[in-house]
Amino acid sequence: MARPPRNKNTVRKKAPKAPAQDLHKGYRGAALECLKKFGVKVWSDVLIDSSRGRFEGRVLPRAESGDDQHIVIKIASGYNVGVAVDAITDIKETGYAVAHYKIPEKEFPFKEGRPFVKLLGTGGTIASRLDYRTGAVIPAFTPGELYGAVPELADICNLETEKLFGVFSENMGAQEYVVLAKAIAREIEKGVDGIVVGHGTDTMHHTAAVLSFMVQKSPVPVVLVGSQRSSDRPSSDAALNLIHAAKAAAESDIAEVMVCMFGPTSDLYGLLHRGTRVRKMHSSYRSTFRTIGDVPLATVNRERIAPLRDDYARRRPGDRKCVLNTAFEERVALIYYYPNMYPDILDALVDLGYRGIVIAGTGLGHVNKPCYPALKRAQEARVAVYMTVQTLWGYVHMDVYETGRDMQRLGVIPAQNMLPEVAYVKLCWALGRTDDLDEVRRIMLTPVAGEITDREPTNGYLILQGGLPEVEEFISGHWK
Repeated sequence: MARPPRNKNTVRKKAPKAPAQDLHKGYRGAALECLKKFGVKVWSDVLIDSSRGRFEGRVLPRAESGDDQHIVIKIASGYNVGVAVDAITDIKETGYAVAHYKIPEKEFPFKEGRPFVKLLGTGGTIASRLDYRTGAVIPAFTPGELYGAVPELADICNLETEKLFGVFSENMGAQEYVVLAKAIAREIEKGVDGIVVGHGTDTMHHTAAVLSFMVQKSPVPVVLVGSQRSSDRPSSDAALNLIHAAKAAAESDIAEVMVCMFGPTSDLYGLLHRGTRVRKMHSSYRSTFRTIGDVPLATVNRERIAPLRDDYARRRPGDRKCVLNTAFEERVALIYYYPNMYPDILDALVDLGYRGIVIAGTGLGHVNKPCYPALKRAQEARVAVYMTVQTLWGYVHMDVYETGRDMQRLGVIPAQNMLPEVAYVKLCWALGRTDDLDEVRRIMLTPVAGEITDREPTNGYLILQGGLPEVEEFISGHWK
């Protein structure tokens, strides 16, 4: 019989028995010598006197990539502070806690009639919580762990989890896309009411786009979710994003591939973004994901889901079918054009056997004239070349200026208002299906999941310039 879970995550000890190599986990060089000098270790509660003032907190482990000139402590506010070793004059240990890196599980309560949601993990922590006595960020993934970390989930759905693989989002690629798409189709066939995909935020919009092409006509919501700030920060968005995503998967009438993340910088509501029109737009804001050239599908909070439009695919109760096509050609490149770009970049891709190139061009979709011979070579080598705009908002218009008309004669095809990353994954998907470039063109320019729109709405492009009197007046009345 398995031992019952512990009720507490820390055990206070006067003399820790942790292995020697764990006493100073991650520390090296000057920082390690400083810890040894004053007889303190990782997870010690300390008072640090330094030439820059006194600091009180708990010594945290150091990442392998961290420097050897700072000791990192977690202070009472929940934030981490690095104290420079050369400024430290004394360290006193006031306590010690041994970390246990596991959330005690509580049985996830099953309730008849509640929607059934499957959570698929791709890497990182889907949810986690901070043990403030140890400073440890404790990952949660099994239903029992998630219930222990985010008990609100039990009020929304019956939950089952499956970890498909564990990679940072920058390491997501063709193999992971195919495994994920097949897993989603399998769960749809089993009859789930909704699917949540836990994903790192850096490339979440790429995965949302490729899933929109690989898994079409889903009868249930497919919701990608992540967190911008880890759970060791007081401003973490992990738990609330997961609550919103679970609610959308369980209850939403929108049966599309979506991204669910914070709407405003506050926690008033989350936004449901269409998978082919969403992009990460800020490196650290919780409200980093934005629908580009359109408006989001809906808002979601703990109480309700409020659609912002009505042109979405509806849930189909009782239907267990979707259209699965996991074709993917990896020899496709996405190039961001810059002034004075040499044509040898394009030549190299052709020489290396790439079958497709997506260019994020300037303005209406332009590159410089020195690139023309390389574009001609690509055309002769039957490489599919598509143009998008690096402005992100707006359409490619290659008939306005001579440059655009010349490039079209060289085989460059305007990709309408597809976002560069969306055009990239769609070209990978199209070339994975056929070698016929005319058929590739038909696939690329035929909308599948809202990646091309007839026009951008008047409120699809809003950028408020801070500092202007009228903008500051507006912000002061709406900033939360």
